[in-house]
Parts: sequence; structure tokens; C-alpha cells
Amino acid sequence: MDFITVLLGVAAVASLYMAWNIGANDVANAMGTSVGSGALTLKAAIVIAAIFEFGGAMLVGGTVTNTIRKGIVDVSALGSDPMVVAVGMTCCLLAAALWLHLATYLGWPVSTTHSIVGAVVGFGVVTGGLDAVNWSVVARVAASWIVSPLCGAIVGFLLFNVIRTRVLDAEAPTEALSRWGPLMVFPIFGILSLAMMFKGLKPLKLDLPLTTALPIAVAIGLTGSLIARPVLHRIAGEPIPEENFEHQLHRTERVFRALQILTACFVAFAHGSNDVANAVGPAAAVFGAVSGQMGSKVEVPINVLLIGAIGIVGGLATYGYKIMATIGEKITKLTPSRGFCAEFAAASTIVMASKLGLPVSTTHTLVGAVIGVGFARSIGAINLHVLKGIFASWFITVPFTALLAVVLILLANTLT
Repeated sequence: MDFITVLLGVAAVASLYMAWNIGANDVANAMGTSVGSGALTLKAAIVIAAIFEFGGAMLVGGTVTNTIRKGIVDVSALGSDPMVVAVGMTCCLLAAALWLHLATYLGWPVSTTHSIVGAVVGFGVVTGGLDAVNWSVVARVAASWIVSPLCGAIVGFLLFNVIRTRVLDAEAPTEALSRWGPLMVFPIFGILSLAMMFKGLKPLKLDLPLTTALPIAVAIGLTGSLIARPVLHRIAGEPIPEENFEHQLHRTERVFRALQILTACFVAFAHGSNDVANAVGPAAAVFGAVSGQMGSKVEVPINVLLIGAIGIVGGLATYGYKIMATIGEKITKLTPSRGFCAEFAAASTIVMASKLGLPVSTTHTLVGAVIGVGFARSIGAINLHVLKGIFASWFITVPFTALLAVVLILLANTLT
């Protein structure tokens, strides 16, 4: 068996292992609020993730992906030997996947993007020197450590305060929900549809300009509001004369459970469209380098995306419970209304930030949103001990994966 065959086999296995870890960490992170709040059972979360992750990957996921992650490394500085890129990107895959596995074992929700970025930085430095790395791009990634959780926390804090004061603390929560519910549905349908249409569905030819997408999104939001009142009324159930406050609150949370499931579906779909290709992108770089394609982009076949999607769902199903417990239970206690606020705050923040070109991490944004919702109740509602471990893991991610990639590349060079 020749070296190239062995390398391709290792890259394929590493890609599947990476996808499995993305499912165990990233997707579990996205589904954690729904499971922790009781809106979804673990089995239901796995089914929804399977359907919408697959849908996002197959229908919307780009068939072209950056092989050298986000322009962090100058390909020309790596020399003309394609095997250097092939070996290096295989080691990057392994380094990022090993870190994600360790973080998941410790219950730390970390960024897949940052894991790959750190590994690619290590690859660039050990192969082409410090000048091979675009440090301004790395600085933008580092900025997201602050921008992502802060934006998520602010939106989550404000959203939950509005819902708490207008609905949950009202004398008759179900009555208040019938008034305010349709208004809450407007941004759900409006923002999510805008995200889909505004340069978001290129494979389906729906990458519309903002001037076209915005009025359509507003119309969809208004339509959603108009049909929301009878639907929310049906979910909440018929009014009960002289019903006590606790029963009304319980029926109100039932409505928020439905709203949270809706946002969870969107987050899974968006994650599938954005991150499945990232799981197999470095492997695509390996295959491209072996076949002589040294460019910064390479085609990712549908069957390869399918393997990535299968790995992601498998990771969620078999090992996602640790991150779900951290997001859904350990940071702060979640109910469907709180979980909805965190999930929608994260989704809307990510969509808007990505359209504005701001560097945000899905994981960091969602954790920030959960913190914001907890802080809206009180600082005592947040488990600061758990947060210390999470924040530490975020700052460790890039240097850890960079160093691990260097070690793996040096080891691979001694064996070849």
C-alpha cells in the first residue's frame, strides 16, 4: 500500500471523526437549550437535528469550501509540493478533532471554527514560517471571543426582559400572550426568512439582494403574525375561568415550547448549511492537493457532504449529552420561555452579524445568550464556576490546536 493511499484513508477517517465531534459539541450546543428546557426530548432533538442538518447540508450547504481556512495561510508560502498541503491539512483535521473530543469530554462548548483556525495557524507557522500566516485574519477571529458572547448576551438579556415584563409577570399570562404573541412571531419569521433569502440560499438560486429580500421578509413576518393568534390560542388551550396564576404560567410555557422548537429547527438548518462543509473541507483540500489542485477552493461532492452530515448526527446521538447538559442545565436553569429567548437571540445575532461581516462564533453567541437570559433573572442564577471553565476553554482552543497540529506535522514528517 503506497503512501498516498494511506494518506487518503487517514484523511477520510479524520474527516468522519471531525464530523462526529462537531455533532457531539457544536450541534449538541445548538440543541442543548431545547433539551434542557424540556421543549424537546433527547430523541426528538436527534430526529430534528438529523432532518434539518441534512436539509441544510444537502439543499443549502455550499459545494465549494475554503481549503485553507478563511485565508489564514498564504498557499504560495507553503511551496510547490502538493503533499505538504495534503499532510498538513490531514494533521489539522486530527488536531481540531482531538481538541473537540477532549472539550466535549470535559463538557466545554467550544468553537469548531476556532479549533480549525488554530490548527491551520500551527500548520502555516511550522511549514512556511510566521510570514505565511495572515495575522490580521487571526486577530478578527480573536475579536469574536468578545464580540460573539457579548452580542448574544445583550440580545438575550433584552429579549427575556421584554417577555418577562409583558407576559410572564402579567396578572394573566395567557391573556398577555394572546396580545404580545403575534408581535413576537413577526421577528421570528421576518429575520429567519431574511437570513434564508439575503445571499443565503445560493444553491437554490435564492441569494436575493437586500432591497428585494427585505420587503419579502417583512411580508412573511406579517403573514406569520396574522396566523399566529389562533395557532397560539390553540396550543395554549381554552381559557379556564378563575384559573390560578401557576396554571396560566404553565399553559404560557407550552406556547413558548412550540416557539423554541421552531427556532431550534432553524438553528439546525443554518448549522447544516454552514458547518457540514467545514467538517469535510480540510479533507477536500487533501484530495485536491493529491490530484494537483493547489488552489484555495475545491469542489466538495454531494456524497462527501452526506458523509459529513451522517458523522454530525452520529456525534450528537452518541456523545452530545455532555454539552447538552452544560448548555441546558449547568449554566442556568432554563424553561421553554428562557430557552426560546436564548435560542432566538443567538440565531438572530448570528444572522445579522454574518450579514454585516462581523466575526461571530455560533457556540460563543449561544453561550452568551444563555448567560444574558440568566443574568436577566439575577447574577445568582448563573453558575460562575461552570462559566470559568467555558471561558478558559475558549482562550485555550487556538493555541492548543496550533501546538497539537505542529506536533502531528513533525511526527508525520519523521514517518515519511
